[in-house]
Amino acid sequence: MKIHMSEETAGYIIKDFQAVEGKKIRFFVRLGGCSTVQDGFSLGINKDTPKHPAAVLDIQNHEFFIEEEDEWFFDQKDLTVSVKNDEIKFDFHNENK
Repeated sequence: MKIHMSEETAGYIIKDFQAVEGKKIRFFVRLGGCSTVQDGFSLGINKDTPKHPAAVLDIQNHEFFIEEEDEWFFDQKDLTVSVKNDEIKFDFHNENK
C-alpha cells in the first residue's frame, strides 16, 4: 500500500489544516460515509503522531501517513489523494492496474 499525491494537493491540504512545517497528517478510517473499498466506512484526515505507520509519504516538509490499524480498510489497494472543486478526493487502486 502506498500514498500518491501531487505537490498541489499536498499544498492544499497543508493550507486547509493550517499545518506548520514538519507536522504529520494522518488518513484514518472512520465509521460512516461510503467508499469504493469498504461499505459503511470512509476516510478522514487529521494532524497526528504516527505510532505504527503502514504507509508514509514525505512531501513539502510534511509527512502524510496511514497507521497499520487502518490498513484493512484499503483491501491491499494504494491511495491517491487529489483535490477537485475545493474538495479532497480519495481514489483506491492497485498499482499494477
